[in-house]
Amino acid sequence: MLNRRYLRIKVYQSLYAYWQANDTSAARIEKELVGSIDRTYDLFLSLLLTFGELRHVAELRIEERKKKRMPTAEDLNPKRRFVDNPYLVSIVQNERLRQECDKRRISWVGHHELFVQIHKDIEASEAHQAYLNDGNADLRKDLQYLVQVFIEHIANSELLHEVYDSRTIYWLEDLDLAAAMVKRSLEQLRAGSADSLFDELARDNGEEQAFVRDLFQGTIRNSVEHEEAIAARSSNWESDRIAMSDMILMKMALTEVLQFDQIPVKVTMNEYIEIAKAYSTPKSKNFVNGVLDKLFLDLRSAGRIHKVGRGLLDS
Repeated sequence: MLNRRYLRIKVYQSLYAYWQANDTSAARIEKELVGSIDRTYDLFLSLLLTFGELRHVAELRIEERKKKRMPTAEDLNPKRRFVDNPYLVSIVQNERLRQECDKRRISWVGHHELFVQIHKDIEASEAHQAYLNDGNADLRKDLQYLVQVFIEHIANSELLHEVYDSRTIYWLEDLDLAAAMVKRSLEQLRAGSADSLFDELARDNGEEQAFVRDLFQGTIRNSVEHEEAIAARSSNWESDRIAMSDMILMKMALTEVLQFDQIPVKVTMNEYIEIAKAYSTPKSKNFVNGVLDKLFLDLRSAGRIHKVGRGLLDS
C-alpha cells in the first residue's frame, strides 16, 4: 500500500485542481485521482527496476574490458564495489519486485542504450571514482552512495524524463511522488535484504481507493462549514485572504479528524503540517498548526471527535 502521506498529497493536488477550475466536474477529477495512484505505483516499480538495468550494464562493461585486445591490469582486475553493493544486489534479486513488475507488465525492454548512457555518466562522476577507491568501505557508505546514484543519475536523468514524457502527460507530477517513495524505501533497506520494499509493494488497492475517495468527497461536501470554522479561528484573516493551499489543507485535516475514526488526532495534525511545509507558503507551517490546534480543541470540547481505539484521541 502506498504511504498515507502520498495519498494525502494526491488528494490535496486534486482538490486544488477542483477549486482552481470552478467549472470542473468533481467526479472527473476524482476518477483522475484514483488513476494517478496506479500511475505513481507503476512509476515506483519502474524506478526500482532501473537499478537492475544499471547493474547489468556495469557487468557487461566489466566483461568487455577483460576481452580487450590489450587489457590493462585494472581491466583484468576490476573494482566491483558498485556491482557487488549488497543493497543493489538485494533489489535486483528481489523476487516480489520481479513478480509485481511481471504482473503489471512493467519493464525496460528496448531501452538498453538509455542505461548505457546513464551508466557512462555515473562512471565519469568524481563521486563514483571516490566510491570505488574508498579503502574504508562499510555498509553505511554503500547505502549512502546508492541513494546518491538514485537522486543524481536516475530521478533527475533528463534521458529518463524523456522516456516518461513519451508515455504519459502526467509523468512529472507523479514522478515526484514515486521518486520520494523510492528514496524512502532505499533508506530503509537492510544489507542483503530488500524485504522493506514490501512496505510499498504489499498494497491494498481497495483500501487506498476508499481512503482517497472518502477524503476527497468529504472535504468538498463539508467545505462551506469548515471554511466558516477556519475563518472564525484565523485571527485578523478573512477567509478569502487565506492562501488557497492553506485553506485546502486545513479543510482536509478537519475532514480527516472527523471522518476517519482510526487515525489518531496527532497523526492528522503532524501530517498536514508536514505537507504545508512542502507544498504551501513559507509561513504556512505555523499558521496551519495554530489554526488547526484551536479547531481541534473546539471539536474536542463539543464532543465531535470520535476515535476507535484507546489513546487515539490524544495520541
